Amino acid sequence: MEKSQLERLVLFQDINLMLQEAESEEKGMGFPTDGLEKLKQAKDDLAKTIQMRFIRVYERLSTRYKRPIVPVQNETCLGCFAKLPTSFIGKWRDNTDINTCEHCGRILFWIE
Repeated sequence: MEKSQLERLVLFQDINLMLQEAESEEKGMGFPTDGLEKLKQAKDDLAKTIQMRFIRVYERLSTRYKRPIVPVQNETCLGCFAKLPTSFIGKWRDNTDINTCEHCGRILFWIE
């Protein structure tokens, strides 16, 4: 099954966070770690499959938040913990489009 743009964006965020953690650990240890190049290559390859407008939104939000993409659980944004409007929930629950929280602006995805 083809992954949606949102699923790819979430995966992009996960790889990006792994890279950031690995690079900070590498600085603290004082010697290079294996696998950073593979992670960077995976991130670059994945970025090519995501629409540029979504990458730009992600990059803009990542300057403000460590996790610019957050889940929604029980109609609550788990980034700012604001309750989402009822009209918003029914319309966007299928995770096929990129939607943002009305309060914090983070990209949302629904978990069961």
